[in-house]
Amino acid sequence: MAPPQHSAHPSGSAVSRRRFLCLCAGAGLGAAACDHSRAGHPDRARDVGHRPEAERDAPGSPDWRITSQGPPAAITGYADRVSVTPGEELGLFVSTTAASFRVSAFRTGWYDGALARRVWTSPRVPGRVQRAPRLAPGTRTVRADWRRTLTLDTEGWPEGAYLLRLDADTGHQRYVPLIVRSVRGAGRTVLLHAPATWQAYNRWGGASLYAGASGAYATRSLAVAFDRPYDADGAEKFRVYEWPAVVLAERLGIPLAYSTGMDVHDDPAVLEGAAAVACLGHDEYWTPEQRAHVTRARDAGSNVAFLGANTCFRRIRLEAGPTPAGRTVVCYKSAYRADPCYASRPDLVTTDFRAGPAPDPESSLTGVLYEGYPVDAPHVVLSAGHWLYEGTGVRPGDAFGHLVGVEYDRVTPSSPTPRALEVTAHSPLVCAGRPSHSDSAYYTVPGGAGVFASGTMRWVEALVAGTGELGRDHGMDARTRAFVTRTTENLLRAFAEGPAARHRPAPHPNAHDLYAT
Repeated sequence: MAPPQHSAHPSGSAVSRRRFLCLCAGAGLGAAACDHSRAGHPDRARDVGHRPEAERDAPGSPDWRITSQGPPAAITGYADRVSVTPGEELGLFVSTTAASFRVSAFRTGWYDGALARRVWTSPRVPGRVQRAPRLAPGTRTVRADWRRTLTLDTEGWPEGAYLLRLDADTGHQRYVPLIVRSVRGAGRTVLLHAPATWQAYNRWGGASLYAGASGAYATRSLAVAFDRPYDADGAEKFRVYEWPAVVLAERLGIPLAYSTGMDVHDDPAVLEGAAAVACLGHDEYWTPEQRAHVTRARDAGSNVAFLGANTCFRRIRLEAGPTPAGRTVVCYKSAYRADPCYASRPDLVTTDFRAGPAPDPESSLTGVLYEGYPVDAPHVVLSAGHWLYEGTGVRPGDAFGHLVGVEYDRVTPSSPTPRALEVTAHSPLVCAGRPSHSDSAYYTVPGGAGVFASGTMRWVEALVAGTGELGRDHGMDARTRAFVTRTTENLLRAFAEGPAARHRPAPHPNAHDLYAT
């Protein structure tokens, strides 16, 4: 039986809260302030109990993929919320050259191999071309400042990771990613999505935290706003670095919760009593508050998995700008002396966590330290008898081609590093002409939590290597997919059981031997 379909209703309808609105957006971005809070964020939402477990037997919708992007202006859009709890409304802002379009909400997951389920479809919506983006002086922040096209009511939508697909009547399509987040995560594995990192790399409108319209680093944005669409298909970073892990976790049937780093920044309640926290394939941009909350959860017994590399590398601030709820990500990077916090709050200066004026290397949490880009190298197993590798059949020295890339981490004993840390994979490589290693590592803490870091950004991509699902696999093959899949299954199942130090063998510290000088 098909899932129930909810509809948006025209403006003025008294039938439903789902309605079309035409609302003018706010003015351009003002000057950045030294404010580490997110102005206007809502109070802790009520736990409405839409847990995702019931989704596992629901029928999937194999037609969720985009089949034609068309030209950039064909259709694109953004939401006014990064995440919502079930039942909350969100605004959708759409620009299209088509006469009309529809919106479909697909919840991603296993669904017996269909990989997503359509939970809602709008009626046909009149299309319009919205205004050109604006560039704020000073921070060079791109904002769309469009009029709201429609309002969606998520009543009845289960918690999970969603793709809102915009379908123009010309046949062209784009995604808008959305997390329907969990309020409680006790006893569950919290999948922690990384929208701040998605936005940092977003070139829509001509500028990101990496480059400006000219392509030069010097003209990059110093702050980026969520009030604009994402580039490419609209959800590239989610699809490449997070979606395969969501599918695997749901297929395993372990209890799951969903959140984002931005939500954990505001309210760590979802981490209280969590069995585990899983940070996915590319989670580079963190606030100090998010880091403190994840660290506190680890120390209280929640296992932590870092299924990528370059995690917790950049220190950011979330600011309100002309819209509330922290929809501006501030990161001055090498221009940190121009950060308004430089003189008054050095601990909030937005640069690399390991850099001055208040260095705090990420390795104290992750166990590893980001080292380089770009690289392409085999992943080489070291501790073949580790419980992570049960059922993989690996032996010491077994290698999996191209799995290390495009960024990598390594254990660096000269930086803050947990003492009870075991390197499980030690992969020789050459980056920018310099020989080094990428490391997978595992450690435990006195509270019982286990922490694993894969040491490579391609770990989540490898879960679908050789399938053609992402349109690229960097040369990784089905053998690599089988190894990464089984290792990740072992990890997630063990971490779902509670503090890993209580039911899995302790690590055998070897980092100092490997890197003895």
